[in-house]
Amino acid sequence: MALPESLKSRLRLPVIGSPLFIVSNPKLVIAQCKAGIVGSFPALNARPAAQLEEWLIEITTELAAYDAAHPDAPSAPFAVNQIVHKSNDRLMHDLELCVKYKVPIVITSLGAREDVNAAVHSYGGIVLHDIISNKFAKKAIEKGADGIIAVAAGAGGHAGTTSPFALIQEIREWFKGPLALSGSIATGDGVLAALAMGADVAYIGSAFIATDEANASEAYKQCIVSSAADDIVYSATFTGVHGNYLKPSIVAAGLDPDKVSVADPSKMDFGTTGNAAKAWKDIWGCGQGIGAVHSVLPAAKLIERLSTEYGAARKRLLG
Repeated sequence: MALPESLKSRLRLPVIGSPLFIVSNPKLVIAQCKAGIVGSFPALNARPAAQLEEWLIEITTELAAYDAAHPDAPSAPFAVNQIVHKSNDRLMHDLELCVKYKVPIVITSLGAREDVNAAVHSYGGIVLHDIISNKFAKKAIEKGADGIIAVAAGAGGHAGTTSPFALIQEIREWFKGPLALSGSIATGDGVLAALAMGADVAYIGSAFIATDEANASEAYKQCIVSSAADDIVYSATFTGVHGNYLKPSIVAAGLDPDKVSVADPSKMDFGTTGNAAKAWKDIWGCGQGIGAVHSVLPAAKLIERLSTEYGAARKRLLG
């Protein structure tokens, strides 16, 4: 794999749990890391801004204690997602805390900036930038990102429309560094398929919404359990950038999923103002892979299932 040894050696399963807006919290991140995959959360989930330092202290302290007690099987690194968009007035504050606590991996989204990458590199951190096209992948690497998260068709949240086969193929023609693949991956078979296509790790989000630790309503979790790919709507209505959302949540908000307008992408709203239905809180983000999610589980149990399926898939293919 093209992953740095410091990361690869601590993964029991080649998976990054993607940062889920509102949903990801320290409890989920810690559970993911202890189970051997990268756990992550958006910095903006910590509200007010001062709470971010509390979360970083909680995560680093808990994982350090776990590692001391399990020297032969330490936890996987964790990651913090930074929204590099002009609407995010917390970026510099949150980035300073990532530097202070030496966050191992910073995932950047909705923009690529050399100064952000330099700040993370100053303490030896790794920057992974998520993209929806080969063009944006090249820009991210040109601006100093260490690796790429290819957000292909079917992924939850702000997803692209390009087939994962095409997107990975085009990126691997010129980039040999760390590469994660996102897009409807919810089984161990899907994890192995991502690696077979040329990715180093699978990037899984939606399946972790339906876990005990996730900061999601029970209705949200049960909606994922009872839904499938046909229940996903791809729309730019809610943030100005196209994303995948659960159709039942759109209907519950009093909207017609077949008649939605397009919002202004320059005025992205991260759910802090207004009384209208908000993306992520009321309009639930989700990817197309949820047909594989049949119950709400502890995160460790979900990772155990993925690992078992991954091992069985490898064995099946190797004969």
